[in-house]
Amino acid sequence: MNILLTGAGGFVGRELGRLLGGAGHALVGIDTDAGGIPAGIRAVAGDLADPAVRAEALGTGCDALIHLATVPGGAAEADPSASRRINVDAMYDLLVEASALKPGLRVVYASSIAVLGDPLPAQVDDATPLSPRMIYGGHKAMMEHAVAMFSNRGLIDGVTVRLPGILARPKGPSGMKSAFMSDLFHALRAGEVFTCPVSAAGSIWAQSVRQCARNFLHALTLDSGLMPPTRAVTLPALRISMADLVAEIARQCAVSPDLVRYAPDAALEAAFAAQPPLATPAAERAGFAHDGDLATLVSNALATI
Repeated sequence: MNILLTGAGGFVGRELGRLLGGAGHALVGIDTDAGGIPAGIRAVAGDLADPAVRAEALGTGCDALIHLATVPGGAAEADPSASRRINVDAMYDLLVEASALKPGLRVVYASSIAVLGDPLPAQVDDATPLSPRMIYGGHKAMMEHAVAMFSNRGLIDGVTVRLPGILARPKGPSGMKSAFMSDLFHALRAGEVFTCPVSAAGSIWAQSVRQCARNFLHALTLDSGLMPPTRAVTLPALRISMADLVAEIARQCAVSPDLVRYAPDAALEAAFAAQPPLATPAAERAGFAHDGDLATLVSNALATI
């Protein structure tokens, strides 16, 4: 299959690119910097909002499009116009251009649990309405509707997956307010003291980047008739407390969990560590899965940083 992968140099894109390449797919990857795109992928460097960059990447068409590229949460909040330019306008144009070359192509779109807003209700399930608060979540919700509309018109065959917390990101700035979850892994692996900005009792929804890549691979070929009419599902995730996550990372890294100090920030806690029970039957019927248990999630995450 010929696949166009946007955001190919990001941490999910790199893991997914390796998985797709190993499965024998031919890949073209777009990112602002081609240096992060894995070997074996035809790299196109440039701004996704540039029509010439999109035209170079599309060439004469592709069999499938996996759209990961995004201006992430904190960065989108700081620069709403950049978020609109990339997260809305450039994606819409890409859908128009790709579908003109190959009507009905499979499009897999990486949305986010940010579309659900905050504070969340006492339980989240497939019936929970979208109510985004952040610019990032609002723009993601807009494009979920675009994927559904393009699919209903027969222009694409869309599958939208809402990502929970994906662990663990590489060290360094990411523009994500939730990056502290990944920073925790790096600190404990290095045996360093870490100040956690949410409480030990804080609860998160999490999935390893390795399992996330497997879910994208599955989304390429699943029967879209298994998807709800919205073409969107929230990916299954483990709901875990920060204390349990700390304890398991510390165990696997053979360090003391006492290296972690807790200094909760009320806004971060409300947005990222007050996540209620989660039910994802629609995603599970479509064949998506989480890591299985906390030990496997942590092991998978440590293996990729």
